[in-house]
Amino acid sequence: MTHDDLRGIVETALHEQDRDTLVARLADQIPADLADFIEHADDNRHRIELLMALPLQRRADTFGYLTLHRQQQLAEHLPIEVLAETMTLMPADERADLFKALDEDMRRNLYMRLARKEREDMRRLASYEEGSAGSVMTTDYASIHTGMTVREALRTLRLTAPDKETIYLAFVVDSAHLLLGTVSLRELILAQPDTRVDELMKRDVIFARTDDTQEEVAKRISRYDLLALPILNHDDTLVGIVTYDDAMDVAEAEATEDMHKGATVGKLDGSFAEVSPWSLYRSRVHWLVVLVFANIFTGAGIALFEDMIAAHVALLFFMPLLVASAGNAGSQSATLMVRGMATGDVTGKDWARLLGREIFVAMALGLTMAAAVMVVGIFRAGVDVAMVVALTMIIVVMVGSLIGMGLPFLLSKLRFDPATASTPLITTIADVSGVLIYFSIASLLLDLV
Repeated sequence: MTHDDLRGIVETALHEQDRDTLVARLADQIPADLADFIEHADDNRHRIELLMALPLQRRADTFGYLTLHRQQQLAEHLPIEVLAETMTLMPADERADLFKALDEDMRRNLYMRLARKEREDMRRLASYEEGSAGSVMTTDYASIHTGMTVREALRTLRLTAPDKETIYLAFVVDSAHLLLGTVSLRELILAQPDTRVDELMKRDVIFARTDDTQEEVAKRISRYDLLALPILNHDDTLVGIVTYDDAMDVAEAEATEDMHKGATVGKLDGSFAEVSPWSLYRSRVHWLVVLVFANIFTGAGIALFEDMIAAHVALLFFMPLLVASAGNAGSQSATLMVRGMATGDVTGKDWARLLGREIFVAMALGLTMAAAVMVVGIFRAGVDVAMVVALTMIIVVMVGSLIGMGLPFLLSKLRFDPATASTPLITTIADVSGVLIYFSIASLLLDLV
């Protein structure tokens, strides 16, 4: 049975209020697919019915795959007792994220219904600053104590496995919970039962601090191919881990944020499909208004050369082509630079080398585009105008490319996000400079000023 066929059966069962069919059809579905059904259900009433048709553990697993916006929305419609027992079985980091998203009254009611362990754990995780390693870590990690034998370590893992995020990597700690090393489940299984874990563990551990950024955590996990990254307090005690799947979520969220910044779109209150018109308006209006006023300079540049334009109207034919080429070249350069800086491939010390290379590449691009546009210029307006257009093309492509490469570096030096060097911003700067360059060259070569 295909996914679409199952969706049709589930939707029919929902509309007919056939709970037995729902329970039977959903029983063997994996949580990620169940979350997809819930996300695309017609309304919250049907979403609640789908959740309540699942066994408790499956419900908690599925709830964790929903977007935070959807979790918050459904939490407001679930009975508080049901929400409490569902959250109890969710991973600690997801539970803390949802708790922070709820309103004050619901948090208070929910807090009273959770066990002491979950309350303390959730309060601690919720206290970390948003975007930090502490805010995305989970406390459900597998730990074993120094001095244990392999036999004792495996027994400990068997007892604690159901409550842990992952047991494929165990963390060796002392009595003060200081991190001493790590040992993989594979190493434990292959070792002799009487071997001490201290003989197997890796002591050179890659870790992060609770106040490190979540971006840095994701980069370390990716760079060192880790299943999980231990998170330490400033007294070196182990307080949590960030797993590989959580790092992927962070990387996806950061990529989305950078794409939004690249289009001068602010942070949305929820997913794009669900966000309110007001939130969309608010996230987009600020930069658009700023860019409107910035484009006034383009109009002022044109007004400065009104007499020349009146004498050579053909120049206007090529103006959109030239300023667009400058903006396109700048956007390409900025995109490459911002991505290189985001991945760590490019740093500030690379500036001089990259500048020289960009000048060479921009010159080659400008010459190629000038050769193409000069042919059009000759047929459209004659050799004189064609020379103006060709020379302008070379210069504006170089200027646009250098602006696109330099602006991310400048913003980084000023401690702004380089992703703010967005396409609309680059295009606006290129438009203004392109108009001034174009008509200045025309004035000089056509001797009209």
